[in-house]
Amino acid sequence: MKTLLPLALASAWNRRLSLALTVFSITLAVTLLIAVTRVRDAAQTGFAQAVAGVDLVVGPRGSPMQLLLHAVFHLGDATHTMRWQSYRTLATDPQVAWSIPLALGDSHRGFPVLGTTPEYFRHLRYGQQHPLGFSSGQPFSGLFEAVVGAEIAARLGYRLGELITLHHGTVHLDELQDKHRYGAEHTDKPFRIVGILSPTATPVDRTIHVSLASLEAIHLNWQGGLPLPGLDIPPQLATKFDLTPKTLDAVLIGLHQRTDVLRAQRQIANFTGEPLMAILPSLIMDELWQLVGSVERSLHGLAWLVVGVGLAGMAAVIIAGLGERRRELAILRSVGAGPWHIVALVMLEGGTLTAAGLLTGLGFVEGAGYLFAPWVNARLSLDLATNAFSADELRLIAGILATGLLTSLLPGWRASRMSLADGLIPRL
Repeated sequence: MKTLLPLALASAWNRRLSLALTVFSITLAVTLLIAVTRVRDAAQTGFAQAVAGVDLVVGPRGSPMQLLLHAVFHLGDATHTMRWQSYRTLATDPQVAWSIPLALGDSHRGFPVLGTTPEYFRHLRYGQQHPLGFSSGQPFSGLFEAVVGAEIAARLGYRLGELITLHHGTVHLDELQDKHRYGAEHTDKPFRIVGILSPTATPVDRTIHVSLASLEAIHLNWQGGLPLPGLDIPPQLATKFDLTPKTLDAVLIGLHQRTDVLRAQRQIANFTGEPLMAILPSLIMDELWQLVGSVERSLHGLAWLVVGVGLAGMAAVIIAGLGERRRELAILRSVGAGPWHIVALVMLEGGTLTAAGLLTGLGFVEGAGYLFAPWVNARLSLDLATNAFSADELRLIAGILATGLLTSLLPGWRASRMSLADGLIPRL
């Protein structure tokens, strides 16, 4: 083996131009496969850890998937709501360590607006139990104060102290011109930005956070989804009214003991005040990922197909070059090399080419990740930094290398079949 490796490298160097193109094709295939794998892992990790530390998500009885999408990812509209008094009853349960009420429905330039309490910033976790942090400012503490996510601040260029107005209902960017159809704007009660959150690679980055009382205040002169004509309540008079919310969309709950989660779930299912349900976010997220995972599996399969094409091209190049190497192989046979020595020589050559393409591809992925990871995090909310060289990726690298060696077995077998006489007979 010590003799075969220098021979394989020397033979490959004599055909370096054609083999360099082969290494380049393998590099592109490996880059695609590793990049798809890392993006998939980052998406799955961010998906599963959007609300780390939350034991239960409580909401009106209905579809668990719809409750998860609405409460955690702020997608869709709530078909039912739960009463504020029900939340107060749940919050005083001895098993509950903390609870975060959530109210959704309004928007700002296509981004959802979430009404909650300051406990949201103290107890909500993401990723590996990371607390929410502020790049600037602080949590809201009064009426008409807003905390914006990192993506919103970056895309819209918001700074502390700026005033923003909310739209009634969910209004997308392409719908803002048609206010009569898609809802009016609460221009009479603007919000001042008092905090900008640090990036989390979760839906928090795309959310504007305000107090529950603020949501009630901007709807004092509204009824049935429309402003009451002739009724104008200035912001300074809003505090004269009872701003306790009447309904909520969902509640996030953390327990003192996580082992009590199933018992607490059963108790909420039997809640006597109104029909409620409690879901375990991790379980529902796994189910949701299985539904949307067909796309990533298709991309992963396509990336493996590209790798297969690259390795097949390598085998074709080696086989095509065997005609030029007849004399070289014949001389090796004449000095005592057996058929398995020829097979091992060609397989070493194929393995070296695969390893070269693999290492170059990994270098491309690492370099691109280092350069573009901040941009991907800000734009796509994907944290690529935590997915480098995971156990799955190491198994993937080993699989590519093994596949490259096996692909070289066919040209190695063909080379071993060349007879000594055939290699020594001159071809004129």
